[in-house]
Amino acid sequence: MYRLLALDIDGTTLNSQNKISPHVVEAISQAKASGVEVVFASGRPVEGIIMHLETLGLNHDGQFIVSYNGALVQKMGSDLVLGNLQVYGKDAKKIAAQAYALGVNVHAFSLKRGLITPAVSRYTEHEAFMNDIPWTTIDFNDLDDDEPLIKVMMIDEPELLEPAMAGLPSEFYQQYSILRSSPFFLEFMHPNAHKGNGVAALAEYLNIPREEVICVGDAGNDHQMLRWAGLGVAMGNADCETKAIADAITGTNDEDGVAQVIEKYILNA
Repeated sequence: MYRLLALDIDGTTLNSQNKISPHVVEAISQAKASGVEVVFASGRPVEGIIMHLETLGLNHDGQFIVSYNGALVQKMGSDLVLGNLQVYGKDAKKIAAQAYALGVNVHAFSLKRGLITPAVSRYTEHEAFMNDIPWTTIDFNDLDDDEPLIKVMMIDEPELLEPAMAGLPSEFYQQYSILRSSPFFLEFMHPNAHKGNGVAALAEYLNIPREEVICVGDAGNDHQMLRWAGLGVAMGNADCETKAIADAITGTNDEDGVAQVIEKYILNA
């Protein structure tokens, strides 16, 4: 019996129109009614997750969320924080310098300033629009070295980001958790920050063994939680690498693949 279901949002719970279909809404409702803890595990900030809890008709107070790709795990409407892993202003400066040398843009999430960027690009505008949040323009060199940040991101056209990834210094992979959450987002976080650790911390708090956890996702930033889960499910629209590490493959996000998972492994098990 599965007792915890962790769902990625973009490309997974949302269809290609960036909406949650009525079929998926109903399936999630039935899963919760059956006693399963359903949580979003997303690279999005908190605000970008709350908006979709509201779509599901859920009061976000009391809901657990795994945000920022596992860097922040919390219970909404309370002081309970199960994980809060940070990088700092000095990291933003180093990553931005590397980004500029590689010819790509950057932005970051600050605990006190929200979304920050040295220069607004179409992908900062996309981030702000998708999560309904503002941004602040600031030179990263003006950040205090110890200013707490949640993540720093290299952002640009996929054809620019690919060679930038290949050009990263090897030591960056020891210093940071580096995840590609979309073709145009490459994220740098605390070395222990990823969705796998975030979902594991939540399962431990809820006293749910990993064998009773399903995780569903579609992209590189979902890999750790798919590997960790008792049942890791890749969406039909996932990339080949994600499908290769999954235990099962469901329908695409336009075929209500999340609803298929719930019906097969939870409601009809």
